[in-house]
Amino acid sequence: MLFLSYILDEHTPAYGNKNKFVQIKKSDILKGDVANDTTISTTVHIGTHIDMPYHFYEKGQTVKDFNADFWVFKKPLIVEIVQEELIINEKLTARLKNITDIGYDILIVKTGICNSRNSEKFWKENYGFHGDIYNFLIENFPSIRVFGFDSISVSSFQNRELGRESHKRFLNPQKPILLLEDMDLKNISENVQFKEIIVSPLRISQCDGLPCTVFGILHD
Repeated sequence: MLFLSYILDEHTPAYGNKNKFVQIKKSDILKGDVANDTTISTTVHIGTHIDMPYHFYEKGQTVKDFNADFWVFKKPLIVEIVQEELIINEKLTARLKNITDIGYDILIVKTGICNSRNSEKFWKENYGFHGDIYNFLIENFPSIRVFGFDSISVSSFQNRELGRESHKRFLNPQKPILLLEDMDLKNISENVQFKEIIVSPLRISQCDGLPCTVFGILHD
């Protein structure tokens, strides 16, 4: 089993280099207190997290609208692409056209930008995904429920207008494909054989995004 998500800490990169994750120790054994007690201050859109339709639609779904089975994926599709332009579209759909759908339920795309996660490039010059990919998936891979990737957001920081449109397409409450952003894909390739992928979001009521732990269960 592999973790496909990152641990949150104060060094976690944030989209646009804002909204940092902050830990505050309210009680400290080393200072004579009985126990350690930590509070956190954070946006929910940081680290490995999933976007809910409510992120862009006032009446969009939140975590309470998805049952436990939704988060277990038994037919994952992993794709690696090498891309120069910051907006990914035709190169991904061209790869997918050569793949026969067998009922894939989660698509995970590795761009390789995860290897630059400790640099400014990761949040400032991240890859974004064109909204037309959503239409392609709905037509050709209709069972996909989640689209995950190693970029910090579906929206490139260099083209936020297009990114907003992509969010709206994927998070369409009529047939959403949830966005699983900032996955830890450094140690996998498209040749890895996962038996299951489990996405375990923090279940926060009426929330637009949810930090996640993601498990990849390998075939024996």
